[in-house]
Amino acid sequence: MIEIKNIYKNFNSNKVLNGVNLTITKGETKVIIGRSGCGKSVLLKHIMGILRPESGIIKVEGKDIERMPSKELNALRMRMALVFQGGALFDSLTVGENVGFALYEYSKLSHKEIEERVEEALCNVELCGIHKLMPSELSGGMKKRVAIARALCMQPEVILYDEPTTGVDPITAGSINELIRGLHDKFKVTSIVVTHDMKSAYRIADKIAMLYQGKIIAEGTSQEIQETDHPVVYQFINGLAQGPITETII
Repeated sequence: MIEIKNIYKNFNSNKVLNGVNLTITKGETKVIIGRSGCGKSVLLKHIMGILRPESGIIKVEGKDIERMPSKELNALRMRMALVFQGGALFDSLTVGENVGFALYEYSKLSHKEIEERVEEALCNVELCGIHKLMPSELSGGMKKRVAIARALCMQPEVILYDEPTTGVDPITAGSINELIRGLHDKFKVTSIVVTHDMKSAYRIADKIAMLYQGKIIAEGTSQEIQETDHPVVYQFINGLAQGPITETII
């Protein structure tokens, strides 16, 4: 579905992506782990074509997105949905208007058809009937679910999640993990999740890949990652204060 080949990205003198190689197969949930600021969200933006690399190739279904004309790239983006870390809901719009925003703006569906899609999406995240509420009336966990409903409303083939459990309590995080896993099983959508929450990674991943110093340094199933003897991966997944990661920082 998605091939990332030797991607480099710099911000001034800061090398964020330093030769990333990764493949995401159709229907797979790939979780990308790594420390905050290591470039996970930057990688997501490259997959959507929001950022462009210094060098390297990103292909979606065999097509190089760098070579796509803008019209074709926009059409590709309509087949993808990004769930932002903070939800990114519009405070001045109702829940229903937030969830249906892209359809109201870009589709030719009638108002009634969009309302039906909105309610279906909200029900899929267990929030039926809240379309008239404002974001200010929602809890943190509900905002996360509404953000996922907005993604689902587009009926995408690919969903990208940016730190979906950040900023919520462990019980809410657990329910969001169950939701992501359930939606994957129900809709067979290809999912890419970036996180530093290992409980989430183990629960939802088909495969886990670790990004470190701009490269993917390890990849495998949850069990394979937990059984790793790679010193950097071992330190990260076990949350150890001492190890090669902190030695590099010092």
